[in-house]
Amino acid sequence: MTSTRLSRAARVDAATPASRNRVVDFLRAAAITVVVIGHWTIIAVDADGGIQPHGVLDGARWTHPLTWLFQVMPIFFLVGGYSNALSWRSARRKDLSYGQWLRTRLRRLGIPLIPLLLAWLVIGVVAVVAGAPHVTVQLASQMALIPTWFLAAYLMVILVAPPCLVLWERFGWFSILGGVALAGAVDALSLVTDQPLLGYPNYLLVWAAFHQVGYAWLDGRLSGAGRRLLLAAIGLVGLLLLVLVGPYPVSMITSAADDISNSSPTRITMAFLGMLQAGLVLSLEKPLTALLRRPGLWFLTVLVNQRIMTWFLWHLTVMVGLAHLLLALDARAVLPEPLTGLWWATRPVWALVLLALTGLVVLVMGRFEDPRADDRPAPAAWKPVLAAVAVIAGLAVMASVGVVGESGVTWWWPLLPVVGMWVFGVIRTPARG
Repeated sequence: MTSTRLSRAARVDAATPASRNRVVDFLRAAAITVVVIGHWTIIAVDADGGIQPHGVLDGARWTHPLTWLFQVMPIFFLVGGYSNALSWRSARRKDLSYGQWLRTRLRRLGIPLIPLLLAWLVIGVVAVVAGAPHVTVQLASQMALIPTWFLAAYLMVILVAPPCLVLWERFGWFSILGGVALAGAVDALSLVTDQPLLGYPNYLLVWAAFHQVGYAWLDGRLSGAGRRLLLAAIGLVGLLLLVLVGPYPVSMITSAADDISNSSPTRITMAFLGMLQAGLVLSLEKPLTALLRRPGLWFLTVLVNQRIMTWFLWHLTVMVGLAHLLLALDARAVLPEPLTGLWWATRPVWALVLLALTGLVVLVMGRFEDPRADDRPAPAAWKPVLAAVAVIAGLAVMASVGVVGESGVTWWWPLLPVVGMWVFGVIRTPARG
């Protein structure tokens, strides 16, 4: 068995093109691992109080500075910028249209989403019919679908990635500076008027601006330790000024202990956090590249990336399901009081159990990450654009309020992304050829 695994690892290593930047794949896999373990840790389950979405952050302010390390969504946008620029340039060389390129990206991200949305639609209906309190089902579904906020933001960035690449190729760093400045103006308006909704454009502005740092990485504009450390220094100084002098909280993850959230809506602090993180991790690119020449580590990286969407989308559904089972059984022996010594000591066991259960789900649902080849003619650009808008709209709402409202199941929100992808031709069905 061991020799078989080693031989598979060696084959994967040998089949990887020398031109492939393995660090991109590694950072993506590492970031998803941090996100998953982070969610399993900060969400507390109290035998008396139920599920506490940000229990650790709400009850232990000393953990807030740690979010500068564990809020790694910027790393996804960093590697996304690298990958999307590489992909779009390849499409241009092959004379592929924007519509065809976007449809391909949507299929990769959207098809694995379908079973999760349909599952929560069914769970919501069954739970409500069975008499479960609406507020309980709403919280459960909202928590389980938290990962979809990132997917909604990432799809928005993908929509504008090609024109942003044009801006980068023409204006370089000024395109990033302009985006960050515009995001700062949006933040200022939102904070001065005390209207968080006015800050929602920054889900696009902040991430689209920082996404271009991935372009800079690809184009060699961040080569050398000096430039990378300078980027990290800019990020650190910006964060310190915004947190110590400005109105922003220390925690980069939403906490009830703070009046303002850095992540809901996305604030300009996330752009500077991204610069800090990008500068630091890219400073390690050379030793990471050497490590990833080891077949075993590279094989593990490839495995995680093959099912990365499934891990990401389902890990909180598994946790919510296990938590509600234990609460229903009143299993106090395995639900110690949050933030006690026993609670902290049992977190590794909690994570391992959830890892095993999520692994089973990945084995079943992972096949949705391998859709059959799409050899249809290129679509008109408006079709995948409208499909993306439908997905973004549905996910944005569910990430905030779940699938159940005061009047019952809001079935149209989980169906909107599915129907949108079907009507506008992203999903390929036999009936549509």
